[in-house]
Amino acid sequence: KCHQASQEAWRLPHSGSALRWYKLVRAIKWVDEVYEGAPYSCSVELLEKLNCDFCAHGDDISFSPDGTDVYGIVKKAGKLKVYKRTQGISTTDLVGRMLLMTKQHFGPHTEEMQDCEDVKSSVPKSPFTGSFPFLATSERIVEFSDGKVKKPQPGDTVVYVAGAFDMFHVGHVDFLEKCMTLGNFIIVGLHNDWDVNHYKGCNYPIMNLHERMLSVMACKYVSEVVIGAPYSINAELLDQFKVDVVAHGRTPIKLDRDGSDPYLVPKQRGIFKTIPSGSQLTTATIVERIIANALEYQDRNSSKEEREVTGLSKNSA
Repeated sequence: KCHQASQEAWRLPHSGSALRWYKLVRAIKWVDEVYEGAPYSCSVELLEKLNCDFCAHGDDISFSPDGTDVYGIVKKAGKLKVYKRTQGISTTDLVGRMLLMTKQHFGPHTEEMQDCEDVKSSVPKSPFTGSFPFLATSERIVEFSDGKVKKPQPGDTVVYVAGAFDMFHVGHVDFLEKCMTLGNFIIVGLHNDWDVNHYKGCNYPIMNLHERMLSVMACKYVSEVVIGAPYSINAELLDQFKVDVVAHGRTPIKLDRDGSDPYLVPKQRGIFKTIPSGSQLTTATIVERIIANALEYQDRNSSKEEREVTGLSKNSA
C-alpha cells in the first residue's frame, strides 16, 4: 500500500490539486492502493489502520521545522524500512533547475542547445538534497522494468507515442490512459535532450533523457520505451516494432530541422491518430506556476536545507 502525504503549508507550496497527485500515484505500476489525505508524519496507529506491516521511505529522511525526524515514531517501533534513493534527482533539484534556468543536467551535445542564462545556485546543500550527477546503469533500468522483457503477443495492437514526457505528470497519465483505447501494447519513444530543446527551447527539458526514461518506465500503461527515439518517425522504426497506430496529443507539432513533418510516414500509412488527453496540465504550466511563486519556492528549498542540516546535527548529538 502507498499513502500520499499531504503537503503542509510549511513544506511545499501547492502546484496542483490533490486529485492530480492521487491519480499520478495510482498510475505507478508498483502501487496497489492510495490512502488519500494522509498526515505528513506517519504513526503506528495509521499503519495498523491501513493494515500495513511497515512504512517505507528513502534515505533522505524528512525533518519537521524544529528538526525532528517525522518518521522517528515508526522507526522506534521497528516499522520503518529505509531504501536508498536515486542519487542526482530530487524535487528540490528539479525546482532549482526551473528557477535558476540551469542546463548542467543535459546529456551530450549541449553545444546544440539554445542559449539560456545559466545561474549558479549559492544555496548550501545538505547530504540529502545535495545534487549528485544522475548516472543511468543497466541495473537501474532492470529494476524499473521489473527484470522482464515485454513483447507484444499475437493479436495485440501496438501503439507508438513519442515526445519529451518531461517532469512526468498527470497530463501524461491522462494521455497514455486514452492511448489504451487504441491498443493494448504502448511503446513510448523518448526524444533526446537536444531534440526536446529544439522544439521547446530555453533550458527544456527540465529532466534529462535518462531521468525521463525512468519516470516513463514506472507508468503501468507503458509496455516499452525507446530511449533517444528519432524525432521524425521513419519506416524502419514502424516496421521494427510492428506499430499499428501512431498517436499524438493536441499539442502543436514542430517541423524537423529540415522542414519535414515528423509524422509524415505514419500519416502516409494511414495509422496516425490524434487523441486529446482531456487534461489542461502541461509541463509548461507547472514551470509557470513555480516561477510565478519563485520566492516562495526558493524559501521552501532554503528552509528544507536548513531543517535537514539541523536534523542531522540534532540526531548525531
